[in-house]
Formats: sequence, C-alpha cells, structure tokens
Amino acid sequence: MSDISRVALVTGSATGVGRACAVRFAKLGFDVVVNYSKSEDDAKETVSLVEAEGQRALLIQCNVRNDADVKQMMQQIEGEFGRLDVLVNNAAMTYFVEHTDLDAMTEEKWDDILAVNVKGPFFVTRAAVPLLKQSDAAAVVNVSSTAGVVGAGSSIAYCASKGALNNMTMSLARALAPEVRVNSVCPGPIDSRWLRGHLSAEELQAMTNDFPIPRPAQPDDVADAVIYLATGTTLTTGQRLVVDGGRTR
Repeated sequence: MSDISRVALVTGSATGVGRACAVRFAKLGFDVVVNYSKSEDDAKETVSLVEAEGQRALLIQCNVRNDADVKQMMQQIEGEFGRLDVLVNNAAMTYFVEHTDLDAMTEEKWDDILAVNVKGPFFVTRAAVPLLKQSDAAAVVNVSSTAGVVGAGSSIAYCASKGALNNMTMSLARALAPEVRVNSVCPGPIDSRWLRGHLSAEELQAMTNDFPIPRPAQPDDVADAVIYLATGTTLTTGQRLVVDGGRTR
C-alpha cells in the first residue's frame, strides 16, 4: 500500500455497532464513509469522532434498499476518494413480533426486513465490487446475527433475513474470490439503542445470564470481530464468526 489512507464504508454507521466500527477504522488510519438513512444528527457525531482521529470522513445519506441510491453513493465515494478497501454491511432493520403471532408478521413487514437486511447488502456489495477489486486487501464484512443461526430473535422475518445473509456471504465469497474476501459476524444480544428501545438494562442482562460469558455484547465487542475479519486475516473467507459469549455452539 502507498501512504494514501485506505477507505472503509460502514453502512448504518450513525449509532451502535456501525459507529464503533467507523471509529475503530479511523484509529487504524482509514478514511471512513459514514452512511445513514434517517439519523442525520447521530451520523454527524460519528463524522466528528472519525475526524477526531485525524482521518477524513464522508457523510452520505442512502437507504441501502434502493439500488439506484446505492449506485449514486458509490459514485460519490469514487469521486471523493477514488478507492474503497473495506465494506461493512451493517445497516439493518426489524420489527419486534412474537414468533407465535403469525398473523402479525405481515407481508409489508416481511418486505421491509428483506429489502434492508438481504437486498441491501447485495446491492451495496455489487456496487462496491469495481472499487474493491482495485485494492490489494479488499474485504467485505456483513453484520449478521445469531438469529440467523438459531432462529431466535426479534421476529421470524428477521431471523430468516439473517440466515439468508449468512448464506449469501458464502455465495459472495466464492463469486468474488480471490480478490475480495467476504465474511459475516453474528452477534448475540447487543447493549445498544436498538434493543434498549424494547428492553430495560435488567431484561437485557437477564437474557444473557446463562451464557458462558454472562453479559450482552457492547458495540466494541462486535467491532473487534469486524476489524479482525477486515484487516487481521488474509485467508479467511466465506465464514461466519459468532460473537455471543459462547452461547451458540
């Protein structure tokens, strides 16, 4: 690599895991593309945190479910940086629906979840491939979930979407090899705004009391795994790395 900074795009990086990843990449000397859909003020805070590490940040609003907007985002990245070395597909959404309430899992909710959690990572990865293939250390990391491994989570559709993302990770790893590595990270419960909107701190802790490491993940715990798969290995591809305190075995 030259002394020009490498570039990482982290989708959904306004808060939580996405923000943690953006800041960690900046600490490693990456310039960072901060993507958000709705949370502009939070995304601007992420930009400030990246810039505080002495790196450049590019703020782009884009809903990853929209292929045309994704392609435009990639054009902005190419125009600003002329390169892309790492893509973290972190943007996701869900509805909290009891698994036994099948009628509440409506077609509209299915469509929203699949559009963001499955089609979105595919659209962004596809648009990023030309730039990624110009890097000599290109990596894609999909932020999935143990919901896609064990079928337990916020809703049946969410579990199905993350299972699909894990499978797509393997397919893309084959399709983009050897130039681009593709892996996924599967966290368990994360102590972030996502779950805190539905669970108290006590309820979140209770979910993890019987885990071998009995606590929910912090965003930085997930960022550890993302950074490893993006920068700490050169032979790992098509894998899912579970980060849930040892519960899923």
